[in-house]
Amino acid sequence: MPGVLSEFAFSRVVWRLMSVLALLVAPVGAGWAQKQGGVLRVEHRDSPFSMSIHEEGTISVVMPMMGVFNNLVVFDPKAKQNGLDNIQPDLATRWTWSEDGKTLSFALREGVTWHDGKPFTAADVKCTFDLLGGRAKENFKVNFRKGWYANIESVSTNGDHEAVFHLKAPQPALLALLASGFTPVYPCHVPPAEMRRAPIGTGPFKFVEYKANQTVKVARNPNYWKKGRPYLDGIEYTVIPNRSTAMLSFVSGKFDMTFPFEVTVPLVKDIKEQMPTAQCEIAPMNVAANLLMNPVPPFDDIEVRRAVAMTLDRKAFIDIMTQGQGDAGGAMLPIPAGRWGLPDEMLRDLPGFDPDVAGSREKARRIMESKGYGPNKTIKLKLASRNLPTYRDAAVILISQLKEIYIDAEMQLVETAQWVPKLIRRDYQFGLSQVGNGVDDPDQNYPENYACGSRTYMDYCNKEVDSLIARQSAERDQEQRKKIAWEIDRKLTNEAVRPMLYYMRGGTCWRPEVKGLTIQVNSIYNNWRMDEVWLDR
Repeated sequence: MPGVLSEFAFSRVVWRLMSVLALLVAPVGAGWAQKQGGVLRVEHRDSPFSMSIHEEGTISVVMPMMGVFNNLVVFDPKAKQNGLDNIQPDLATRWTWSEDGKTLSFALREGVTWHDGKPFTAADVKCTFDLLGGRAKENFKVNFRKGWYANIESVSTNGDHEAVFHLKAPQPALLALLASGFTPVYPCHVPPAEMRRAPIGTGPFKFVEYKANQTVKVARNPNYWKKGRPYLDGIEYTVIPNRSTAMLSFVSGKFDMTFPFEVTVPLVKDIKEQMPTAQCEIAPMNVAANLLMNPVPPFDDIEVRRAVAMTLDRKAFIDIMTQGQGDAGGAMLPIPAGRWGLPDEMLRDLPGFDPDVAGSREKARRIMESKGYGPNKTIKLKLASRNLPTYRDAAVILISQLKEIYIDAEMQLVETAQWVPKLIRRDYQFGLSQVGNGVDDPDQNYPENYACGSRTYMDYCNKEVDSLIARQSAERDQEQRKKIAWEIDRKLTNEAVRPMLYYMRGGTCWRPEVKGLTIQVNSIYNNWRMDEVWLDR
């Protein structure tokens, strides 16, 4: 009704009033309570292949290494939800767009030095994006995010303190990609091979050492350009692949913090029972367990792929894996944590989202029987899965559900260092994977995971989808852009391209002495700079 606040709007007003009141009643000097010193002890879930963020696709690298670097811009570290409306300067002090939206200029921070003492300049920005664009003399061994920046025609410099991005087409959301933890600026004078082994950055922490299967250590950068930061003397990450051992070690006091989002919902309850003072938060991750189907017979047949999607009981995944706290969705993170997810009424019309799971499975069986399969002729295959608990547990559920449509799957476990190379080689028939988006924005997810030539890991290519991806990217009206993004999501979900099993929620726990930590809700890959975190001990 006109003149009446909606429930959502009213809630926002109340929240803002509470925030103002909290500031008014805060004790004088509360802003000065942070303490310098101490080493933060963090559990690490596995042993990554290298320390180069640009050449890796896992939080296992981003989490310990983000603090070694800076970006041009960054998402507000105190905001729970990332978006274009809360991007802040980092190595850039300001930015301006040209009138046609095809030129983005950054004024750069002066007086910043790399950890080896060399000055940071605009040339480093150009070198970084030449590497990402595949235009450098010595390119990355693996370039995970080349697709993010396919719209960048070139980067030029105007002296030492201005970098100019020249785009092929307008792209308002480019700033969001630049703000991700996946987009640090690298130094020109350090080759990619060295960055894999001993990275050098401009960030609050200096890289100290990485011992595979043991530890990652970083130490305070005394010359950090942000005066008074970081508060910590250092951070030590200890690799403990076994989840039970990791949780016991945290409860016993050996660590200050668990690996982010790695604590399952049931384990959060166990930790709180054993350690009532622990601070734990369960949050959406923008990570979805998904099913990869290599498009070789019989999965080159779209009807067979749809039958697989139709047999999925997503509620079972959510109930078992997250005790009902996960989410079902299409290609984009579901609302409200996500900003671009399909509304429920649109989802219900797509394969595998009908609440009548039994009815969907009956239709799926008829499809499979029309293709010649049945109780006496099943499809036998290996289901490849990364050897981590969240992968393995979901794979067990998936195997049981596939039996409903005459698919007998056997689990094949793959170690972390070999997982992505295996997918890139298409060395699998079926795979249970996880897709984690560094940015909750169609400009990251769609070009990276679904466009022709991207890393769908199943060689998916639909020129109509590519055209829609380009349209939404150039669209300046964000509401109109959302409608195009929904159209893309419906097409991908209808064609069973990487069916999303469920969107995960994970717990992070820390000791009460750990202060200044904000867990963000629409990407696990951001906000690990850790320069605002401090220890009250």
